[in-house]
Amino acid sequence: MIKVMKLQKAVYAIILGVIALVVYIIMATSGQQYNIYALELAGLCFMAAAILFLYPLWTAKENERGEVELDVEKQEEQEVKQ
Repeated sequence: MIKVMKLQKAVYAIILGVIALVVYIIMATSGQQYNIYALELAGLCFMAAAILFLYPLWTAKENERGEVELDVEKQEEQEVKQ
C-alpha cells in the first residue's frame, strides 16, 4: 500500500528524523556543543515527511461527479481506457 500511494519518501524522512533525534539525545547527554543542529535536522525531516504524506491528496483527481479517487491503480486504469 505504501508503494502504491507513493509514500516511501515520507517513511524515509521519518526514519531520518528519528535517527537525527537519537543523535541529538546522544550529543546532549555527552555535552556536545553543536547538538542543536541535530535537533533542527530532525525537525526538518519530520516537517518534510508531513508534507510528503499530503502529496497523494494534492495529486488526487476528481471524477465527473466531483468525488476524489485516491486509489492510484484505478486512476491508471481509467486513464488507459480514455
